[in-house]
Amino acid sequence: MGQPKPYHHGNLREVLLQSAIRLIAEVGPTAFTLREVARQAGVSHNAPYRHFQDKDALLAAVATEGYGELTEAMLEAGGQQANALDRLKHAGLAYVSFALRRPEHFAVMFDAPFSKQKYPEAGDAAERAFSVLVSLVKGCQEKKQLITGSPLDLALLAWSMVHGIAKLAITGRLPHRSKAEILKFAAFVIDESLPVRKRKNLVRVARNI
Repeated sequence: MGQPKPYHHGNLREVLLQSAIRLIAEVGPTAFTLREVARQAGVSHNAPYRHFQDKDALLAAVATEGYGELTEAMLEAGGQQANALDRLKHAGLAYVSFALRRPEHFAVMFDAPFSKQKYPEAGDAAERAFSVLVSLVKGCQEKKQLITGSPLDLALLAWSMVHGIAKLAITGRLPHRSKAEILKFAAFVIDESLPVRKRKNLVRVARNI
């Protein structure tokens, strides 16, 4: 009684990922074992090894999933805007919104100590997400809506802004608690900090997200 049973049907990998995410919510991305993931999933302690060589492989899979969703969120948010600068700004808000919606994924993506060289699928997914940001910056420069200069440096500037807000928000370090308040603050920071040639206020936009 009470012992995990062998997992007999076909969605074991997804079950393990969801079990890991629940554990990450409880103890963070480092303070659990694959055996605990198996227990959480209700499977034998050897079952995770059918899909993941070790815990790092599992974390890399969680990160890959997160980067994929983040990329889609930024592309979708930016794609709804006709103006290049608005596409960049809305992609930034989508970044913060993703962190609020998927704090466990966000923690693994940026805090878990697995090697992106050892798990290139996670590294590739991270590069795709960042390439969206670089592309948006280049689009703004082509329309002369951002200052000239290195697109990489400007993308890193934009990333630093929204990542800092996201990290502060999900760790409870901001005085704002609701999603609407956090996104309003994020919009304020983006509006006041991007080196644009002609500012367009974004705070009112955040109220509709």
